[in-house]
Amino acid sequence: MNDGVDQVGFEPERYELAAEPAYLFEPSGPAELPRRDFLKALGGGILIVLTVKGAAAQQESGGGRRRGSGEPPPKEIGAWLHIAEDGAVTAYTGKVEVGQDIRTSLAQVVAEELRLPLAAVRLVMGDTGLTPYDAGTFGSLTTRVMSPQLRKAAAAARELLVGLAAEKAGADRSALVVADGKITHPPTQQSFGFGQLTNGQKLVQTIGEDVPLTPHGAWRVAGKAAPKVNGREIVTGRHRYTSDLKRPGMLHGKVLRPAAFGATLLSVDTGEAEGMAGVTVVRDGNFVGVAAPGEQLAARALAAIRAEWKTTPQPSRKNLFDYLKSQPDGARAPAGAGDARPPVVGEAAQLRLEGRYTVAYIAHAPLEPRAAVAEWDGDSLTVWTGTQRPFGVRGELAEAFRLPESRVRVIVPDTGSGYGGKHTGEAAVEAARLAKAAGRPVRLVWTREEEFTWAYFRPAGVIEIRSGANRDGTITAWECDNYNSGSAGLRPVYAIAQQRNEFHQVSSPLRQGSYRALASTANHFAREVHIDELAQSLKLDPLAFRLKNLKDERLRAVLEAAARAFGWGGAESSPGRGRGIAGGFEKGGYVANCAEVAVDRASGRIKVVRVVTAFECGAIVNPDGLKNQVEGAIIQGLGGALFEAVDFEDGRILNPRFSRYRVPRFSDAPALETVLVDRPDLASAGAGECPIVALAPALSNAIFDAAGTRLRSLPLIPEGLKA
Repeated sequence: MNDGVDQVGFEPERYELAAEPAYLFEPSGPAELPRRDFLKALGGGILIVLTVKGAAAQQESGGGRRRGSGEPPPKEIGAWLHIAEDGAVTAYTGKVEVGQDIRTSLAQVVAEELRLPLAAVRLVMGDTGLTPYDAGTFGSLTTRVMSPQLRKAAAAARELLVGLAAEKAGADRSALVVADGKITHPPTQQSFGFGQLTNGQKLVQTIGEDVPLTPHGAWRVAGKAAPKVNGREIVTGRHRYTSDLKRPGMLHGKVLRPAAFGATLLSVDTGEAEGMAGVTVVRDGNFVGVAAPGEQLAARALAAIRAEWKTTPQPSRKNLFDYLKSQPDGARAPAGAGDARPPVVGEAAQLRLEGRYTVAYIAHAPLEPRAAVAEWDGDSLTVWTGTQRPFGVRGELAEAFRLPESRVRVIVPDTGSGYGGKHTGEAAVEAARLAKAAGRPVRLVWTREEEFTWAYFRPAGVIEIRSGANRDGTITAWECDNYNSGSAGLRPVYAIAQQRNEFHQVSSPLRQGSYRALASTANHFAREVHIDELAQSLKLDPLAFRLKNLKDERLRAVLEAAARAFGWGGAESSPGRGRGIAGGFEKGGYVANCAEVAVDRASGRIKVVRVVTAFECGAIVNPDGLKNQVEGAIIQGLGGALFEAVDFEDGRILNPRFSRYRVPRFSDAPALETVLVDRPDLASAGAGECPIVALAPALSNAIFDAAGTRLRSLPLIPEGLKA
């Protein structure tokens, strides 16, 4: 099976990683290299992340335009772990916390290997000045890649400490016991604290490939439910997000935005703003912004700037899908996708079926908009910002200001969600440019309208499927063409002998990029609805039809687990009620959803009554955290499935605020039941993405069961079910 990333390095729908810089600043001092010399020092103009075999070799492929140098993971224990003289244990990772609670799960594996209580481990995350290089927190690879890395570092530290204690005690290593930050020799009652053994020195020993890890059956901290390590700070408001941070002498920044996408600035009059006391106005190429002692003053200064823009006609949402079909820029078939040339659905199939499925652009709508605080110290720059790629943003800043990356530090406070939407550093670059001009720290926080307009969106798409099947329920052929939305999850996991799956890149009318699960949600929606249509045409039970065409035992297991918990196959649905099922895979995880909906045909209102989810991602590290991830994905997925869509026309977003952009509300939440399928025989995988991919098709299939109306476009019911 290929999930669209392992063989090709990175998914093509991570468009934001290949984008050109938003700003090209002019050098403002001798410390900044001219652009030609800066690029020469880095070895070329367009900087490429090299892909390597195996995700662990590079800690997640970055792909596209490189924002920050790729570096192999350090081999020394001390790069990942420090034990102070008082025994305090600190672990270091370039991953960031954006609400998925990896701060807890990563601390659990460190505590497990060092035989410590969870509270004894402190985690430093996302600080380019302190943590090892990391390509970013995306791809559900924190658990799959970073967790084993920290486990190995902690286990190597444990073995080193045992060796030091054995020397001091004059005892055999096997006679020593590691527990609660001490190593004890029971026969002589000698005991040595971790800090006593290290004296607070850096552990420079290399992490061996054969370091002994604690087997799953012996886990005492990992594999158990654990409360969020900084949960009290979050719920009491003590935690400081980027937008809460204050620096001495700090100013507030605002940036002039174009009148439409692709607009050209013809003229700008900043005279009135420059006349305001305390206001600094910056004009640098296509960048215009202000910094002021107060946020309201900054807003008034920005409003006083008079700008003239040249705009050009652009596509709108009304003609989006025809536009996407008319703009293909080449086809790409994932590795193992089957014959990519001639059609495979021929006349021999006893049943042939075609379907066209569409997916709208949707916004990430994070609770915390983009924000940054920038502070210069001579020719060195420190930026606090909420990003999923601190080292990538460091590279963006270094490129924007023509600085060596060693002079740029990016620090990421625990951030209020990202969903794949915070891979780029626009706010960081903007705050840094204003701070450089003002000579003081600057905090810049995007408004909600800026977040909805100038961030990138989940790609829209058109997906066309042609299939063939025999009357006995065997799928014999499959053709799928995806226009624009991406290749993740494109290849079916069903056992289909002949198939062709192609992704067609398109010139998008809107800025687009990564979103939770990437295009896997779109591809699963089209595939799992089409599978239901095949079952309906063959008059077969949707679950039985899926199982008949499955050889993948992991997907089979979650489908069966969800069906059992849901009561699939029991009494038929009552009038106005419908049931649907769908399954999927992504980033090493497997998911199945059973959904029940209630339909009022008179009003068109649809209520999702119940959703049962079965999820498997190998050995479970933190059951509570995993359940939270799964159920959070289901709630978020309701929006994209039912009503979320970006409305746009002629280069402008028409619904750039929550009052116009519909997201799930408390009243939309169904009863949730989550079945976690633990596989201690398998390596742990992530859960940030996979749980969202099967919900939309399960809901579409349930609506068809209830109302007899087949919905093939996301969102399904932006204005209710039409007669």
